[in-house]
Amino acid sequence: MGYNTRMTDDTNGPQGAIELSQVTQALLQATKSIAPKKKPDEYTKITVSRAVSFFAIAYEKVRNTIEFREEHLMRRAAIERIAKRRLSMNPLGTGEGAHIIRELLWARYFPADSFSDVDSNEIQKIIDIYVGLKASLTTGRPKDTANFLDEFLYDLLTCEIEEYLSPDVAQRENIFTYFIFQLLKNKVKVADLSIDVQNALLLTTIEKSYRKSDIAYQRFHLFNVFYKPIAQYTPQELKELAPKFPKIFEKIDDTLKNPLVDKIKKFVKKQLPPFLILFDIIKNHEGADLKAILSDKAKLWSEVDLLCRQKYAAVQKRLRALAVRSLIYVFITKMLFAIILEGPLSQYFFGEVEWISIIINSLFPPLFMLVIILFNRIPDEENTNRIYTRIIDILDTDPSFENKVAMLAQKVKPRRPALQIGFSFFYVATFIVTLYLMWLVLSALKFNIISQAIFLFFVSTIAFFAHRIKQVTNEYKLIEKDSFFTPFADFFFMPMLAMGKFFSSELAKLNFFTFLFDILIEAPYKLIIEVVEEWISFTRNKKEEIV
Repeated sequence: MGYNTRMTDDTNGPQGAIELSQVTQALLQATKSIAPKKKPDEYTKITVSRAVSFFAIAYEKVRNTIEFREEHLMRRAAIERIAKRRLSMNPLGTGEGAHIIRELLWARYFPADSFSDVDSNEIQKIIDIYVGLKASLTTGRPKDTANFLDEFLYDLLTCEIEEYLSPDVAQRENIFTYFIFQLLKNKVKVADLSIDVQNALLLTTIEKSYRKSDIAYQRFHLFNVFYKPIAQYTPQELKELAPKFPKIFEKIDDTLKNPLVDKIKKFVKKQLPPFLILFDIIKNHEGADLKAILSDKAKLWSEVDLLCRQKYAAVQKRLRALAVRSLIYVFITKMLFAIILEGPLSQYFFGEVEWISIIINSLFPPLFMLVIILFNRIPDEENTNRIYTRIIDILDTDPSFENKVAMLAQKVKPRRPALQIGFSFFYVATFIVTLYLMWLVLSALKFNIISQAIFLFFVSTIAFFAHRIKQVTNEYKLIEKDSFFTPFADFFFMPMLAMGKFFSSELAKLNFFTFLFDILIEAPYKLIIEVVEEWISFTRNKKEEIV
């Protein structure tokens, strides 16, 4: 159904009514039940010092810079760091619920007046359940199995804590996720797989592509599809279910790692832009008569047009911010380390330092990132038209949108095996030629082998981060077809991206600065903050006694 079928010659835009489907009406009804967490009264709320908060916020800003994450995942990551640090010092977890909330308030991950002693008691109950479960599951098991169970339980613990502390956000995202699932479940079919397995793979894909969850939240939400959050079980229920957890956890991870997820993800990502705009309309008008807006073409067009233009403008700002943040992350965690090594190693192995290579290795990566960012284009008005049309397809009672099936095979058999082998050889040859040309150019610039290796490391890493940033511009692009040149560009660019992904993901495990902050800095720093706050509280109480 094309955009022109939705429009009229009226200069006021599209006209007419939209008959909302039952799934859409269920979505609107579900969103009405979302309520923000009640704020505590003045007598029971937990307060923290503003002076202490300044130093905690500064620390978290620096700490988050050295670990590249989506912004909406930083709070859960902070809860994980806090919980692991505090439970390593206090394995029984006694009294840690209040400490975790206090540290989150220090860093302003939540507003200062968000929680009371009731909340700290509830967090303590969650911690107590997990500490007991960890002891029963990991005791006497092989080290690898115990480590896997320990990591999985920490993921569930930190996600459950965050969703308890921000229930409205969790509830809203769960509703939106289920709506996408309802709309797409009939559109995706995988040959020779049961409906239950297909649904699990689709939910996993939506979790990764729409919610952009990290592995912790992927595990948590997939677990909650089949079971209740662990803290909601009675002691007797947990005792009966606990022996099954190792197999359950393994099955969840097998689902998350299933290669079919990536195939489904390519399809799902192309469907997301209209859902993102629709969900923002709903969030912007919570408490209003959403049905009146979504069932009127003129009102809906006005909302979509305005929101799309706002999103396109926001994409430009976010693109620049992500580029700067990526450069800082790459510089601190990788480039700085490599540059420090380049001079001494060159002096040791070759008896001289080529300053030109060091300057180029320092300046080329940010310039390379800048060029890539400048060539990114934000969506246009035609994209807005396509999003508007697709939103109507999603909302109305016409079942044709839901029934256009994308059939996927579990294993794609190459139509011409000989050609596949030839393409593979050509791909490898392209990679070798690219490296050879770079070697010729760098050798002409007097780069030694160490400087060349660092240059290759920089370029591939920056290329990978630039590729990830480029996805931001595609977030609201409803692309009908790829450009004619896209397959050719992808073919020649893939080797560099593959290297960059390896350097960024695999070598990220060796991030010296993460170890430095988490082990050597965070624990004593937070301890000092805690002591300072206790001192401020003591002084305040003495002052009140005098008054």
